[in-house]
Amino acid sequence: MKKTSQIFSGLLLTGLFLLQCVALHAQDPMKAAPNVYKKVILENKKVRVIEIEFAPGETAEWHRHPNHVAYVLTDGKIEITDKGKPPVIADIKAGDAMYMPAVTHMAKNIGTTVIKMVVTELKPAAPQKMTPSPANKK
Repeated sequence: MKKTSQIFSGLLLTGLFLLQCVALHAQDPMKAAPNVYKKVILENKKVRVIEIEFAPGETAEWHRHPNHVAYVLTDGKIEITDKGKPPVIADIKAGDAMYMPAVTHMAKNIGTTVIKMVVTELKPAAPQKMTPSPANKK
C-alpha cells in the first residue's frame, strides 16, 4: 500500500510539473493569444515589436510581457486584469502611448470598435562581461 501511495504521489508531482511547464510556455503572447497578437514586426536582441488587432468581445488569454510600451492606433475600450489584481477598464485613444513594467495579464476588448496597437517589448540586457583594466593586469 505504501508503494502505491509513493507511485501515485510521484505521478501527481510529475503531472503538476508538466502542467506548469505548459502554462509557462503558453504565456508568450504570440502563442497564448494569436487571435489578438497578429504579427511580429521586428525582433532583435533588444526588442520585439508586435502588431495587435483586437476585435470587439475578444479576449487575450493570460500571457506575459517583459517591460513594454504600447502605442494605440485606434480608439477603444479595454479591460486589463493583471495577475492577482482586480480588472481595470480604460478608454484608449489613437496616439496614446503607455509604458508598462513586466506583467502577467489578460485583456478583453469591451468596446464596439476594433482596437489596433503596436506593442514594443524591451528585452533584458545581456550581462556585461567584466574585463580587467590594463593597470590591474600583472
